[in-house]
Amino acid sequence: MNISKTAILFITYLLCGTFAYASPVLIAKELHLVAGKKAIIQWERVFKSERKMKKYGIDKLSKTQQIQLKKYLLDHAADSDHPTVAGM
Repeated sequence: MNISKTAILFITYLLCGTFAYASPVLIAKELHLVAGKKAIIQWERVFKSERKMKKYGIDKLSKTQQIQLKKYLLDHAADSDHPTVAGM
């Protein structure tokens, strides 16, 4: 049986109520966040606003996970050196 990483992440979330063991890439995918859809400044605004963090579900993550997710999103933002392509 072949279970995707996203399925494992979702099952872990359902059982534990947290994304504790997930990489920032998997967390972004589960929260439907594509780094390349926003510029660095836009991602920084998301993380400075409680309302925006709640909108995206980032507020449910631990502080460590928020930091890791923010780093991933900034590193791969549309105007970064290594942007991600939407849909990937």
